[in-house]
Amino acid sequence: MGKRYYCDYCDRSFQDTLHNRKKHLNGVQHHRAKKAWFDNFRDAATVLNEERTKEPCRKFLQTGQCVFGTSCRFSHMSERHMKMLEQKIDDEKRQKENPDQDGSSTVRSIDEWLSRREKKLAALTSGRVLKMEEEECAENIEIPPYLLSIPDLPPSLHPPPTGGWRVTQHNEWG
Repeated sequence: MGKRYYCDYCDRSFQDTLHNRKKHLNGVQHHRAKKAWFDNFRDAATVLNEERTKEPCRKFLQTGQCVFGTSCRFSHMSERHMKMLEQKIDDEKRQKENPDQDGSSTVRSIDEWLSRREKKLAALTSGRVLKMEEEECAENIEIPPYLLSIPDLPPSLHPPPTGGWRVTQHNEWG
């Protein structure tokens, strides 16, 4: 059957020949899927600026639907959504300007990391390895806020469970 090419953007697979791949990569459907994928990661300020430059879509405002969907050249964002987006941008700016406003920083400092590293090395040399591993498992693991906004986050990016991974031994094969 030969090699197959899988396109992550379109979630499609086809025979991998120069003609097929070129035809697919230059196709309208592939360009739309690729644009939709990258639009998921756009900055809120960029989205707001783009939506402000567009005129409102009359069909969308009247019926709540538009036949052009995401490729419509008019804005499908209401005033309420624009205000919410502005609030989100302001909150992000405030967080960047003053990350320690609540007294605890979400980003760990280098000094803290170095002190933890020294404790780990001291534990390894003194034979207290198990206690340090238990402390690390009990340590509060936080998911960065930008990862929470991504739908269908892969399991490899989720933090480990609080009790650690369950180890099962498989004695039988097949």
